[in-house]
Amino acid sequence: MDAAGSQVADECAQYAGLYQNGFVTTCGGNLLCSKIIHLITNNQVKSQVSEVLQECERRMYKSVAFPAIGTGQAGQSSAKVADEMLDAVVEFARQKSVQHLQTIKIVIFQTNMLTDFYESMKKREDSDSSTTELWLSMFKSIFLGRKESSEKKKFMILEKKVDLVTFEICGESQEKVDMTESWIKHLILKEQFENTISDEAIESFDETQIAVLEDLQRKNQVTIQLLNKLSPPQIKISGISRDVCSISLTVQGMIQQIKSTEEEQSKAELLHNLVEWRYPRSNCSFVAFDKLTNMQLECAKMDKKLHLNVIIKKKNYKVDLNTLKATNDQGKTINLQRVIKDEGK
Repeated sequence: MDAAGSQVADECAQYAGLYQNGFVTTCGGNLLCSKIIHLITNNQVKSQVSEVLQECERRMYKSVAFPAIGTGQAGQSSAKVADEMLDAVVEFARQKSVQHLQTIKIVIFQTNMLTDFYESMKKREDSDSSTTELWLSMFKSIFLGRKESSEKKKFMILEKKVDLVTFEICGESQEKVDMTESWIKHLILKEQFENTISDEAIESFDETQIAVLEDLQRKNQVTIQLLNKLSPPQIKISGISRDVCSISLTVQGMIQQIKSTEEEQSKAELLHNLVEWRYPRSNCSFVAFDKLTNMQLECAKMDKKLHLNVIIKKKNYKVDLNTLKATNDQGKTINLQRVIKDEGK
């Protein structure tokens, strides 16, 4: 609501108590859409989605985007919500009377819900191939987070580390030898520690992260096991206590970096579906910026910044976000384009 602005909040207050069919429709405000449909939560996810889809068809909207309804304060399980939302979409898509609504999107920011929605879609795809193309052509799910890969995941294997130490114990009696052996074992175990880190992001570790783990293993008194066939995947670190603690912090940092990168890429993907920034080619046509630069430009404009530095054709440009003109270090100025992808929402 904060992002939509005061106009949307005022309309909600104006229409409060006058809603029909469990929702209120307002303008899009500051958001990149023409209308916002506000649902009155009743835990009947399937019926609410069906009502909204019918409303969009009546109003001749071409597209609509849903969040994962009911998974927030309502506290419903994402698996149940996925089944109910997709049931409603499939039933709507099968109606021969549908003429206007062409695109249905479900936007998911919580990465832990991706598997439930993917499995629900996969279940329908496998069970009824005769209608798969019909509803998949209408339903486009933008998964904000890790995407299920169509190819089999390549499992990464850490080089095993084996450091052997041999103790030869001599003593006046077997009893003293045994006591010495027990004392040595106690000292070893006293300094040993093991920590297991479980996180879905470990599945995204590639050769770069594996190389870092192998380097950490070589330089420290630890053994690192990558258990990426488990669900969720795990990294087990064992060895000298101080090294285990230090490396555990490093691994947590690697995981957070992957999550941050994936989140940024996902947000960039979503924003690219709404607005596209372009710069001119030599032949007077325009080409789109990469998605991350596109997001940086749009976010800067939404934050009402005056300028932003970007790279265009390997040269530095300073963009005036009011005039949409970009000037490089040599004083050359070019015009940019900002195109809103209006799908009729």
